[in-house]
Amino acid sequence: MVEIKSILEDEAKKVETLLENIFKNEEIVPALKESMEYSLLSGGKRVRPVLTLLTAKLLEGDERAASLSGAALELIHTYSLIHDDLPAMDDDDLRRGKPANHLVYGEGMAILAGDGLLTYAFKILAKLNLDPDRRCKLIELMADSAGPNGMVAGQVLDLQAEEEPVDLTGLKKIHRAKTGALFKAAVLAGVYCSDYTEEELNALEIYAEKLGLTFQITDDILDVIGNTKTLGKEVGKDLERGKSTYPGLIGLEKSKKEAEKAVNEGLEALNVFNEKADVLRDLLKFILERQY
Repeated sequence: MVEIKSILEDEAKKVETLLENIFKNEEIVPALKESMEYSLLSGGKRVRPVLTLLTAKLLEGDERAASLSGAALELIHTYSLIHDDLPAMDDDDLRRGKPANHLVYGEGMAILAGDGLLTYAFKILAKLNLDPDRRCKLIELMADSAGPNGMVAGQVLDLQAEEEPVDLTGLKKIHRAKTGALFKAAVLAGVYCSDYTEEELNALEIYAEKLGLTFQITDDILDVIGNTKTLGKEVGKDLERGKSTYPGLIGLEKSKKEAEKAVNEGLEALNVFNEKADVLRDLLKFILERQY
């Protein structure tokens, strides 16, 4: 587990350098740029862009295109966090250990910063040095994953669930859209920057789905047993808002077993790659065992 932490840290540093220079040659209104970079460069695990790059490495794909695709995905993810924290959404005050964007820059600027990050992500994808078919495939993937068929749908279902609590089936539907969609996009972006077989694609789709599920169940568990300082966000908010969560529906122990089951299914899907996929295997185990 020490080795995977080191790999993640090394790859995350590369992502960080890329993100720090992403707007370098852009003449963005200073106040808007400051708000965008406040959230984008405030740390975070960078799991999604790292996952894109590791997938491309597994398939011996175009690592530069994968790095940029991962950066675009991180912009989309950050936009979603800014908007999620707004009073009209999840109403959170703390993100990555810092005050939420809207508390620093105001709600209007926070909305516009999110809009700026989301739209700029597609500019990055449109300029990728890939053949047009691959570029279009990546753009469609990101739009589907972030839009009304993916993450946005998940947020709608999540808001509705505050008024009408859902059962486990309903909760899985929320998580597949709100959290799972971007994890799936992270893996598939790496695939689309590479040459691949249908067998490899199917295996990695299953892996991505199980990784996203593991991440969300663990997130739900940490909201109960974690602490604010380690997580960088307020704990206990889900319970306070009456949200449906795995521990709330089936208890902590069963939630842990569900996460372990997802990990085992994800590991099994990678059998097609033999030892070549060991880094992805270790990443999945790390997601299960993380404390932050």
